[in-house]
Amino acid sequence: MSGAGAPFGARLAAAVADRGPLCVGIDPHRELLGAWGLPDDVEGLRRFTDAVVGALAGTVAVLKPQSAFYERHGSGGLAVLETAVAAARAAGALVLLDAKRGDIGSTMAGYADVLAPGHPAQVDAVTVSPYLGPGSLEPAVRTAREHGGGLFVLARTSNPDAATFQHARLADGRTVAQAVVDTVGGWNAGGDLGSEGVWGPRTGSFGVVVGATLADLDVDLAGLRGPVLAPGLGAQGGTPADLRRLFGTGAAVVPTVSRDVLGAGPDPAALRAAAERWAAELAG
Repeated sequence: MSGAGAPFGARLAAAVADRGPLCVGIDPHRELLGAWGLPDDVEGLRRFTDAVVGALAGTVAVLKPQSAFYERHGSGGLAVLETAVAAARAAGALVLLDAKRGDIGSTMAGYADVLAPGHPAQVDAVTVSPYLGPGSLEPAVRTAREHGGGLFVLARTSNPDAATFQHARLADGRTVAQAVVDTVGGWNAGGDLGSEGVWGPRTGSFGVVVGATLADLDVDLAGLRGPVLAPGLGAQGGTPADLRRLFGTGAAVVPTVSRDVLGAGPDPAALRAAAERWAAELAG
């Protein structure tokens, strides 16, 4: 690992111990900019993003900007993202880029460079898609290991037609979703969550995405040895009770809220209060 300090899993565990597990998504879509009274342009994007980062980066464990909402504004939008990532990390938040990248060879390696020092928008972790096969993610795994970064791999998402592919069966009888979890667990081999509870310095740096609004948890996470990103709280219908129902106390869960916090803006105090309410509910 080149100059990265502790691996992502250990840094995530430390952030959760210090700040709680809440991850707040930064999703500056057109409608939300309008609700804040901001124009749908680079200046509106900048004002929105600066407000969210300024209000939350000093208190929440993870901020999760959605790359698409910056890319849609072209080079100016990417410049806003670069500035925001640096500011959030400087304030102590970990930054997870929600980009859902998935490709092969040198192209995947290029996507993964966002985890490398010197990248203009270097982040702590990135979401990736495994549906070109486990080997397609190896360049990202190598980059993450080299620089102390993390990956969250789409495994069991809760969008309505996710099961079309994720419940498909392999020749060995496992579902595709389970094969993804098992693959990621293999990358984390050697980690030991059990010795210090579900979070600790040996928490793996490779996690999976499992939706918080699933009717039932139909994948076995026992061998993951890494974190679970659980989107869907708030406006999408997920609750802290759903997290307890699905994951119990045996998984290192990073719950994600977006609209229920962002909708409280643009007042910074209101944004902080909304995040604090969710943090309190998750701790309850």
